[in-house]
Amino acid sequence: MAAKPRTAAQPKTRGGAGMSAIGGDELGSAAQRDRRRRIIDATLALAAKGGYDAVQMRAVAERADVALGTLYRYFPSKIHLLVSGLAREFERAQDKIERGAIPGDTAVERLIFVLGRNTRMMQRDPHLTEAMVRAFMFADTTAAAEVEQVGRHMEAMFAKAMGIDEPDERDRDIFHLIADVWMANLVAWVTRRASAADVANRLELSVHLLLDK
Repeated sequence: MAAKPRTAAQPKTRGGAGMSAIGGDELGSAAQRDRRRRIIDATLALAAKGGYDAVQMRAVAERADVALGTLYRYFPSKIHLLVSGLAREFERAQDKIERGAIPGDTAVERLIFVLGRNTRMMQRDPHLTEAMVRAFMFADTTAAAEVEQVGRHMEAMFAKAMGIDEPDERDRDIFHLIADVWMANLVAWVTRRASAADVANRLELSVHLLLDK
């Protein structure tokens, strides 16, 4: 397995060699945004049915009704596709969190709630989660922008849970550690080395070890 970027939450390296996908900020027209949405929809639908191996570039292009060359212009590889899909899933999770109050009297309780809610969301669709997590772990510096997008959503959710408006360097270090533990345990879950209960217990323990005073 290729080494993953510096942290799950925010890699230091950007760009790197090779092509990079067209990010959401670069999609100026409604048609381009719609095309990108269809591509990611197609990717996640294929992954939900057959996991990582089911996501083939030609199959994605056909399902999204775009030319194969157009697909490669937006997303140079299935890694870029699936990590972008993971970013969108976390964006939607973040939107839900932003719209309501997070249960819990303390930052620790609220953070554990957010982690548990998102973990259960991902565990509802094992094939899709396997595909997205596997792609995230395979991602190298050519997909740094997509990985960073995932990290930004994680950081926003953690900050919201902890009641932090402007995270400082120490806050971000804590977010990175929690994100790394989370992703590692999702890998353990999709590879059947840990149960859902194991994941929940490990996440709760990690949060307490980092934040209890």
